Amino acid sequence: MPNGNPLFNENAFRQAMSRTESTMTLQGTVNKTFFLLLMCTVGALISWNNIQAVAGYTSLIAIVTFAIAMIVIFKKTAAPVLAPLYALGEGLVLGIISAAYNAQYQGIVGQAIAITFLVFFIMLFLYKTRIIKVTNSLVIGITAATGAIALFYIISLLLSVFGVNVAYFGSTSALSIGINVVICAVAAFNFLIDFRFIDQLTSQVVAPKYMEWYAGFSLIVTLVWLYLEILRLLARTRDN
Repeated sequence: MPNGNPLFNENAFRQAMSRTESTMTLQGTVNKTFFLLLMCTVGALISWNNIQAVAGYTSLIAIVTFAIAMIVIFKKTAAPVLAPLYALGEGLVLGIISAAYNAQYQGIVGQAIAITFLVFFIMLFLYKTRIIKVTNSLVIGITAATGAIALFYIISLLLSVFGVNVAYFGSTSALSIGINVVICAVAAFNFLIDFRFIDQLTSQVVAPKYMEWYAGFSLIVTLVWLYLEILRLLARTRDN
C-alpha cells in the first residue's frame, strides 16, 4: 500500500499490529492529533511572547526536536511520550520563525495559519466526499513528488554548509513562486493520502493504541510543512 507521507508506511503499522483490547481508532487518532496541535500552539506562543529569551536557543531546540522526531520514527512505542515533546519543540521553533516573518510582513502569520487550516479541512472534505478518489496512481505520484522535494531540500542544506546558496530560497521571481505553489499543493495532497491510510488501518487492521500518537505526530509534521511553505509563498507575493 503506497503512501505519500514518508512517515506513514505500511510496514510501520503492520509491525505494530497486535490483537489487544486497547487498539488504534480513528477518533483516538483525531484526539491525539488535536492534543499535539495544542502543544505546538503552546510552544509557538511561548517563543512568540519571549523572543529575546528563546531566539538564542533556536538552533539547539531545532536539533533536539529533530532528534526526538528521529527517535519517534524508529521507535514508535515511544510516541506517547516523545510526540508531545516534539510538538512543543516544533512550536518553539515555529514561534521564532513566525515572529521573524511577522516583523517584516505585518499580519502574514495570521493569514498563513488561516490558509493552512482552510487547506487542511478542504482536503478532509475532498477525502470524505470522495470528490477526489485516492487511487494507487495518485499515491505513487504524490510519493514521488514528495521524495523529490525532500531530496531538493537535503541537497540545498548540504550546499549551504559549504557556503553555496540556492537561488530559490531568496528569490521572488515568477518561477520561484510557481515552484512554491507546487510544493504547497504536494503538501496538501499528502493529507488525502494520509487520511486514507489512517482510515484503512483503523477500520481494517488492529493496531496498538500508541500508534494513534504516531499517526498524530506524522500529521503534525505535514501540517507544519504546509504552514511554512504557505508562509514563504505569502512573503514572496508581498515582495512582488
